[in-house]
Amino acid sequence: MTRSIAEQNTEELGGTASILARQRRDHAELERLMERYESGDGPEEERRRVLKDIVQLTFTHAFAEETVLWPALRRIAPDGEELTARVESEHQQINDLVTEMERTGPDDPRHDELATRAFALIRQDIRDEEDLLLPRLQESLDRSALRRLGSAWETVRRTAPTHPHPVVPRRPPGNAVLGVPLSAVDRARDLLPAGTRLPSGRTLAVAAAAVCLCVAWLFARVLRARR
Repeated sequence: MTRSIAEQNTEELGGTASILARQRRDHAELERLMERYESGDGPEEERRRVLKDIVQLTFTHAFAEETVLWPALRRIAPDGEELTARVESEHQQINDLVTEMERTGPDDPRHDELATRAFALIRQDIRDEEDLLLPRLQESLDRSALRRLGSAWETVRRTAPTHPHPVVPRRPPGNAVLGVPLSAVDRARDLLPAGTRLPSGRTLAVAAAAVCLCVAWLFARVLRARR
């Protein structure tokens, strides 16, 4: 069994462009940001910006995993279904906690408690990925394939939703179909100052649904034009 990617150097992981090295860099950055938030250092506005960075990185990272990595793992590993179901469950729990945290607002006494619970799950998810799932990819793919997978993952991550969406499926094609319109909604929200109290979940859901309908309408127009 290949050892944890946490114990390997960049060369062993297939180089800086490998999906394994890319994943570990994101994990290290998440840990750095979580430790910074937990330290309580700095003004409150700065802590809110750090938390915003954590949320954005967490959800773009996870969406790209669910769209690119875990389908690949299910194809190549006999135990891929079991392994990916485990992390998908963790992702859903993180999704639910951060959704609730965003609804409470930074001044709510439950806010930091929800953040603490979400951080614990993020750390568990990182351990499971680095110790179990990513080594299984490493066992089955050569360096060239790991770099190609890394490139595909990075492309999806750059256009992924940046906030939790608990009702979105964890697997393609459902998550991929909704990803583009939800990303547009999220990135508009990201222009707001850190710590801004977000609209209700119902309001955001209506906004996302409206964008989805517009995309579907445009897609239908394109199909009709081609006939």
